[in-house]
Amino acid sequence: MTSNAVTLDARLAARADLRFTPAGIPALDFQLAHDSMQTEAGGERRVACDLAAVALGPLAKDLAAVAVGCRGFLARRYRSGTSVALHVNEFELLEGN
Repeated sequence: MTSNAVTLDARLAARADLRFTPAGIPALDFQLAHDSMQTEAGGERRVACDLAAVALGPLAKDLAAVAVGCRGFLARRYRSGTSVALHVNEFELLEGN
């Protein structure tokens, strides 16, 4: 299995300061807040959740203070950890920005 892609409409709920990796790459850790109605097993279900996310490189700088629709992939949040984060590799501004 090789597919690992996520598309999510969310708002930027919290953001850490821009940091740099040991290799000098800009990195931004942030929280996304999602709220929607989804269909599951023939019924409507409200989904509200926060998701840890990280952006690297020029994208980290561009995500400074916007509400976004994000596309990326899931991977470990930290190299030695087991929790996951959405690694954002694409975003779009949502209405109202």
